Amino acid sequence: MAFITINRENFYYNLEQIALKVGSVDKIAIVLKDNAYGHGLELMARLASEFGIKHAVVRNYSEATKIKSLFETILILSGEVIPADNFYYSINGLDEIDTIPKETKVELKVDTGMHRNGIEVGQLEEAIEKIRERKLKLVGLMTHYRSADELTSELFWQKRIFQEIKQRLKRVWSTSIRIHSCNSSASLRLNSIDDDIVRIGISAYGYNELLFPFDTIMLKPILSLYASRVSTRRVYRGERVGYGGSYRVHRDMTISTYDLGYGDGWCRGDSSRAYITSEGLPILGRVSMDLISLESSKDTISIMDNAQEASKRFGTISYEVLTALSIEIPRRIV
Repeated sequence: MAFITINRENFYYNLEQIALKVGSVDKIAIVLKDNAYGHGLELMARLASEFGIKHAVVRNYSEATKIKSLFETILILSGEVIPADNFYYSINGLDEIDTIPKETKVELKVDTGMHRNGIEVGQLEEAIEKIRERKLKLVGLMTHYRSADELTSELFWQKRIFQEIKQRLKRVWSTSIRIHSCNSSASLRLNSIDDDIVRIGISAYGYNELLFPFDTIMLKPILSLYASRVSTRRVYRGERVGYGGSYRVHRDMTISTYDLGYGDGWCRGDSSRAYITSEGLPILGRVSMDLISLESSKDTISIMDNAQEASKRFGTISYEVLTALSIEIPRRIV
């Protein structure tokens, strides 16, 4: 059976490096949305909590309920709003305020340039007034940087806009609330961070997405993907393997099928450019829904231990490779 291992030592190493960079473990809000970037929501939440992380970020209420007891605060980015003591809901647009139940704890997201979610910069005062009228509990102000991992100045002009928003907020809201803007790349790139928390996603899982010219922090991937042998056969020169016979055997070889396919979230890819496993074995022919073929008779094969490297072979990004992995694949800590 295909399975995933999670390296606890590497995870804690990454969190230690990030804490040193941002100033404190208490400032880290671990992003656990989309099954913790494919690593396993409840498993990673438990490990993060045991490390001392007090804050989490998830996609929706369903994810939040599964980890409710593990964190002091859980920021819910979208979806159905059901109030709870430690649930903070992101306000993603002005009209959304009218739909949120009274007394709900909310964080106001401001669109400083990404143009995805958040109120417009010019709507701040109107949003605050609507929050008061609706009797919501404002507990945070946030934004998101669109290009923190790129070699441009965009991070800094967005940061400047957010700084102006914070100053305007002080004039219309007297209660202290938490402020945050930095994702993984911004947290690793900036030399000083004055936010109350930082939202740490991909870097906690072992990937530094900053370009070469930036100062780098060495991180360690924590997820490895394995597949188990289903059957083995001898295949002879000139024969073809898999759907469409896209792989022609160039010499006699022993080929086995392994229990991993696009039904498990593994990318089908292009069989003319074979993916090479972390053990150096090319996938032979097309990826099937539940199976791949390799020249091996081993019972278990390591398919991937670095999603950043794997993503280059598929022309995508590490995030997509990781989050695509099926929730049904067993995950265990090593």
